[in-house]
Amino acid sequence: MQSGALSEDLLTQPANPYGYAKDALRRQLEFLKPVKPFNLTWARLFYMYGEGQPDTSLYPKLRSAVLRGDKVFNMSGGEQLRDYLPVEVVARQLARLAMAGADTGTINICSGVPISVRSLVEQWLRENNWKIALNFGYYPYPDYEPLAFWGDSSRLIAFMQKFETK
Repeated sequence: MQSGALSEDLLTQPANPYGYAKDALRRQLEFLKPVKPFNLTWARLFYMYGEGQPDTSLYPKLRSAVLRGDKVFNMSGGEQLRDYLPVEVVARQLARLAMAGADTGTINICSGVPISVRSLVEQWLRENNWKIALNFGYYPYPDYEPLAFWGDSSRLIAFMQKFETK
């Protein structure tokens, strides 16, 4: 429930069982490192979109509505600020991290650039030449996450620059 740019150094405060389980696994791996040294890269993924997403995600829902010929796509007000990357970019960054074999620790896989959900959906419509009316405000904003959060990509950028010079 933290707002703004989220760096890897922020204290984790999971607010649900899923977040708690992920954080517990990361902590356990960090605890084991002194016992049996190994390289650890904990990739913290932000929002991604593209092929292979579950049908319940925003991009597939929008695409399905367009392909069905729906006249209107219901959504929230769209003012949430999030950090989105195409899945191909996420895969490329994960592969680079894996191939480096470094002890990176926690690293955000993100763009570092907040974008409103509304702007992103409108971008997808333009890029794909999709025609559908957007019904903003149909769904309420969720109360289980802040209105504005995104990743701090400075560590990722520094790592990728270092990796590309090798």
